[in-house]
Amino acid sequence: MEKTYVIGHINPDTDTIAAAMGYAWLLNETDHSVTAARAGTLNMQTAWVLKHLGLDAPVLLNDASPRFETLVRRFDTTDPDAPLREAWAIASRTGGVAPVVDADGKPFGLVTGGSIFAYMGEVVGAHSKKQEMKIADVLDAPCREACNMDVPQVQAKGRIRDSISRLLRYEGDNFFVTNESGVYKGVCRQREALNPPRIKIIMVDHNEARQALAHIEEAELVEILDHHRLGNPSTHVPIRFTVDIVGSTSTLVSEKMEEAGLSAPPRIAGLLLAGLLSDTLILTSPTTTERDEKAAKRLSRWAFVHGGPLEDETVQTYGEQVLSAGAGLSSRTPEEIVSTDMKLYDGGNYRFAVAQAEVTDLQQLAKYLKKLKVALEDLRAKQAVDFAMLMVTDVVRGSSQLLIINEPPELNDLPYPRQPDGTRLAKGVVSRKKQLLPGVLGLLER
Repeated sequence: MEKTYVIGHINPDTDTIAAAMGYAWLLNETDHSVTAARAGTLNMQTAWVLKHLGLDAPVLLNDASPRFETLVRRFDTTDPDAPLREAWAIASRTGGVAPVVDADGKPFGLVTGGSIFAYMGEVVGAHSKKQEMKIADVLDAPCREACNMDVPQVQAKGRIRDSISRLLRYEGDNFFVTNESGVYKGVCRQREALNPPRIKIIMVDHNEARQALAHIEEAELVEILDHHRLGNPSTHVPIRFTVDIVGSTSTLVSEKMEEAGLSAPPRIAGLLLAGLLSDTLILTSPTTTERDEKAAKRLSRWAFVHGGPLEDETVQTYGEQVLSAGAGLSSRTPEEIVSTDMKLYDGGNYRFAVAQAEVTDLQQLAKYLKKLKVALEDLRAKQAVDFAMLMVTDVVRGSSQLLIINEPPELNDLPYPRQPDGTRLAKGVVSRKKQLLPGVLGLLER
């Protein structure tokens, strides 16, 4: 069965998770069947918000590559010592396939028309007396005698792309699908594996393939809802595409809810509000628009209700809690700090990574600077990028400090003075999307 997932970018932030869950709720309320998903581990802030609201995290989707579990057919089975007539009866109902399974539930082999014909050839042969045997006598033989035991096995959760070459070398058309313990799950046909059903993807809070779920090209992209620059993958057919100039994707989701004449439940509204306040730094970021402010009021009206988890909150008090939950360097390893909120970009002749971490005071950076440099260098090597940058943002005072590894000469003209410790001080810069990235790309592409 084809599935549709609403999913954000890898290294998801709170707005990504909120938009996925909020939009999934809206679509399910309007006669669609979708599942909210995430393309990575939750960060500390998002985990806190979900726990505070009593919500479960969306399902983890590792990649978009089709799995064998989408093709498996759980045909009836028989055991190796059962008479061949049982397998014959099963094969007559399944299109010529009868799985033979051991007592421990693991595949033994397949009885097919070909295997029965081969067995008949061995039993009857060219001798005239054997040719007088009754078919009933042949069908009394145990299944193991007429069973093809040279049948490939694949795991249900395995990616089809990883096994297709091996399956194409197999002369038969059917193979076993098992669970992780090798227990029978069903049978799959080779021709179906060559053209498997694709999962359907609705992308939220991103539109660039480099930031998307792995193997996104193997999925069917049906919609994009975002507020970032364009860098979207090509599609074979027209899709619904919304990219707008607002501070968060949660704002766009709340607007769609209002347009549909619906109000989100308090917990979903609280989640969307957290995504909005996180992305706009409680409506103080330069990315904030009048629409974000209206969305905050709208979501507050839905979220701050009597009996709800946020009944005593205001936008300011709730926003401060959300920002505090994700701020600081002491509670995470350097590797987590540089990778949790990291995005990949291309500009000029360069491919680079920009990570962002939030703190309540830039002075704490000095204590962790040496280890962060090592972690950022490891990230650069792992992602195979030309340079890597960490943007440490003071969410209280509204400024950032930039740590750049393997800085290209084009960035010498960045308008952020270099500090004695080698970092750059970017006063008033808090938005990677609207303030930092345009300047970096402008220098790399001139």
